[in-house]
Parts: sequence; C-alpha cells; structure tokens
Amino acid sequence: MKRIRVAYTLVALTLSGLSAYDLSLPAYGADDQKSMSGAAIKLGFSAERLQRLSTGLDRKIAEKAWPGSVTLIARDGRLVHFEAHGTLDQAGKTPMPTNAIFRIMSMTKPVVTVTAMALWEQGLFNLDDPVDKLLPELKVLKVVDPKSGETVPLVRSITIYDLLRHVSGFTYAFAAQDPSRPEHVKTIAKEYTKVGIQTNITPEEFLNRLAAIPLIQQPNTAFEYGVSTDVLGVLLERMTGKRLDRLVKEIVLDPLRMQDSGFEVPASKLTRLADAYDADRMKSGLWSAVEPTRTDKAYSKASNGMFSTASDYFRFAQMLMNEGELDGVRILSPKTIRFMTSDHIQGLGGSTASVAGPGYGFGLGFAVRRQAGMAVVPGNPGDFNWPGIAGTSFTVDPKDRIVAVMMVQAPSNRIQARHFFKDMLYSSIVRD
Repeated sequence: MKRIRVAYTLVALTLSGLSAYDLSLPAYGADDQKSMSGAAIKLGFSAERLQRLSTGLDRKIAEKAWPGSVTLIARDGRLVHFEAHGTLDQAGKTPMPTNAIFRIMSMTKPVVTVTAMALWEQGLFNLDDPVDKLLPELKVLKVVDPKSGETVPLVRSITIYDLLRHVSGFTYAFAAQDPSRPEHVKTIAKEYTKVGIQTNITPEEFLNRLAAIPLIQQPNTAFEYGVSTDVLGVLLERMTGKRLDRLVKEIVLDPLRMQDSGFEVPASKLTRLADAYDADRMKSGLWSAVEPTRTDKAYSKASNGMFSTASDYFRFAQMLMNEGELDGVRILSPKTIRFMTSDHIQGLGGSTASVAGPGYGFGLGFAVRRQAGMAVVPGNPGDFNWPGIAGTSFTVDPKDRIVAVMMVQAPSNRIQARHFFKDMLYSSIVRD
C-alpha cells in the first residue's frame, strides 16, 4: 500500500513567514523528511519507533480494518509525524491525501463546547442557569423512577452545567442495544429512535420530541452520554439569534483558520471526503444521519454533525494545549481552559469508560485522565481527549506537551484504531 508522507518543521515554516501551525502547504520532499526526523529526535522521539506507527497503519489497511488514514503528532507545537496512508475511497483507487475530509462525529462536541464557553466568557449566561429558561419546551420534562417505572417530576431543572458534563438525564438511542443497561433506560432509548430525535428536523421539532420522552435519571445524578450537546446547540441559537453552524464558524473556525471544517462539505470539496467500507455494519446508519449537505431548516447536530481534516483539528487541539490561544488569536482564557479540563463528575455515578476507556473522568467537553494507572492506554494525569464514533480521535497531553490527531473512517473498528494510535504514540517517546 503506497504511503504518502508530509513533513514540516518549525524552522522551515518560520523562514517562509508562515505560522508554525500552518499545514496547508504542498508535500515536502526527501530533504524535509530528514528535517522532520531530526526534529523528532531532538524533541524526544525515536524515529525507529515512529516508523512502527507507519508500518502498523499499513498493516491495518492491508487487513481492511479501514481504507485509509491521516495521522498527526506534534510536541511543543512542532510536527514530528504527519502522514497519509491507504486510500480515500473503499475501492482503493484514490490515494489518501493529507487534506482529506472526515466525518468527525462526536469530536464535534469539544468544538461546540468551546463555542459555548466563549459566549460564557462574554457574560451571556451562568453555568447554573436553568435550560428551560431559554427552552421553555423542556419545562414539561419528567423522569422515570427506576423502581416503580412511573414518571415523576424533576427535583430541579436541568442546568447548562449539566449539559456540558452530560449529567442532564438525556441519553442516546444506541443505549437500547446495550444489554447491560437497565430496562427503563433501554425502553427510553427506543423512544429516541421511534420519534427520530437525531434526524433532519427543525430545532423546535427536536425540542418538542425530546420533551415528550422522560429522562432516564434526575439531573446531576450520573454521567450519561447522550444528546446533551444537541440541546446545548439549540440553546446557543436561542441565546444569540444565530444558527449554530454560523456561531461555530465565527467564534472558532474562522479565527483558527480551520478552512476545511464545518457542518457541511461544499460541492467543490466532496472529492476529498473519506469513506468507510460498506461492509462495516455501522456505516449505513451513521452516514445517513450525518450527510455532507445540510438543509436550512435542519438543526445543526452539535453532538456529531461536523466534518474536518487532521490539520484543521490539530489547530483546534493546539489552541487547547496553548491554553486558549493560537497564532496570536485568543479563543478562551487560560483559566477557562484549565476549568474545562478538570474532572467535573467525581462523586457522581456513571462512567466514561465505554467511550474514553477506563481511568477517565469528564470535564466540560472532554474526557480527563484521573491517574497514571487504571487505563488501557498510556498517558498522564490531566491529559484530555474525545473520539468520534466514525473512527476519529484526538488527545492533548499537557505534561508530555503532545497533541495528536488520528483520522480514519472505521465505525466498527474505532476502538481498535484509537488504542493502537495512542499505544504507538507513547511508545515512540524516549525522552521527556
């Protein structure tokens, strides 16, 4: 399988007058490969061990785990690895370009959360504001008593803070397929599918359908991965009078120059859209739920609706590593970033393990590592991340000063992909 490599160094970019984080240049040649390899060694990586990542990606593609990938690793803001492997299409005809566009699914959540916190910094809301203040459709919400099976009133309204931490009591439709979940949760989750919660409907239809289904638990009881961020997105639209896709563009994408990211893919860029195998049993449902062309009336799916590239998402993740700033543009205060990447669910029930793996709590938009052990992948206390169900993932490790992005389209092999990437990443580091 032919592998395409792209390499940049801080020195080359500085001499050309470009940002150290600008990855929009054409591929460099053999001399630049040597430059990046030298930079990797200086930054504490083993070039031989990074090659294991490359070889392993070729092996996964040969095994048809996914058609292709784009992977990126940086330390201290300098790239040590940026490669495209395999093909863009499942037929194997188009080599994977480094600027390929991927369905990032739940990696939309951190972007929307940062947008929300930028508005919070403007004083537009308090975290403990009740959600039904701006979304009165949700005033009728009830919650199921798991013992009696009866619906009862909420002890208190859901707050914006609850939405950000996924402790609102909302769930996802796929909880119905989890045999370990209580019966009342599976019953409620089936209702999400029955009424079409995450389909191409208006924001008002979304709220009205959601309000008719009881919560699985009282707010602030336990972490429950669900449509909380979708509710947050509609709330931000009501608060500002702007569509969410435009808000995200104005507050995050344009300032960070994430030019290939958004809630739709322009017709001129559709030839760069990466695909998964049709044989993947999860592909059909996911691809139909998140289409590259949106309708004006449909609500922007804040949970899972965005598309992006490895280099664009790197710019977003590096901004987080830099505590809210990139290339002289500040998105959030350092204090806000530290607040968001603290664990906000300690002492509550539930777990992020089904998504982030064991050993992680949850902040505002990110899984946050609690300790060095009790996890199935390497890392450090305080590293934070979030993946997407289509296969993409990213991680930011402030202690090791690492930003890493993996872009693949492999829904059924997503956990294999993210664990493999993180294992290879950390095993390539030989010096702090």
